[in-house]
Amino acid sequence: MKLLQAEDLVVRYGRATALDRVSVMLDQGEIVTVIGANGAGKTTLLTALMGLHPLAGGRIVLPSHPRAAASVVARVEAGFVLVPETRDLFGAMTVEDNLRLGAYVRRREPVAGTLAEIFALFPRLAERRGQEAATLSGGERQMLALGRALMSRPRVLMLDEPSLGLAPLIVREIFAIIASLRERGVSVMLVEQNARAALAVADRAYVLESGRLALSGPAAEVARNPQVIDSYLGAQAAA
Repeated sequence: MKLLQAEDLVVRYGRATALDRVSVMLDQGEIVTVIGANGAGKTTLLTALMGLHPLAGGRIVLPSHPRAAASVVARVEAGFVLVPETRDLFGAMTVEDNLRLGAYVRRREPVAGTLAEIFALFPRLAERRGQEAATLSGGERQMLALGRALMSRPRVLMLDEPSLGLAPLIVREIFAIIASLRERGVSVMLVEQNARAALAVADRAYVLESGRLALSGPAAEVARNPQVIDSYLGAQAAA
């Protein structure tokens, strides 16, 4: 079942075109990754899908929740959640309070069970539940940002550069958790510069270049594409 379909999206910043007729889709139970260089339009794509940028062209269809396309708030209430690369935590609040804020859309429901699930998924957050978010390490902050998003029990999780600035061991841990989200019934749209890790967990992939869709297909096929190997995987393999 399609959860999200974007057709010929055009997004501009003044005279600059950030997205030029880009089409993507996300099905139930999928992990879809969007890879590309800095400035390719990856973050703009996610924020446009969340309704944070007005479209200069194209349309976004949410087949399972048609009314959710009306606004950002409607999307969030329908289970669409974005975790930005800046993570945007409330630094003076504790880990637990940040997590509980993530369940605001479920404020009429008990959330203790979900909180326990998040602490089981991220044991380090359980150890630091009373600690201020501003005092966490980079990896712990990413875990908190991801855990806070999962507190809302999202249907679609949009992740912007979750591995940014993290140590390799933490990156592997984060991607293992992303891969496990299928079992939780969460569909993922993953923007990531670590193309090797992203393609390893994804079902399908899109490659953006200068705001245009350069390539798309099953992730395993995209990973074998010579252009992708030369541009995104070869340098990593040589590192």
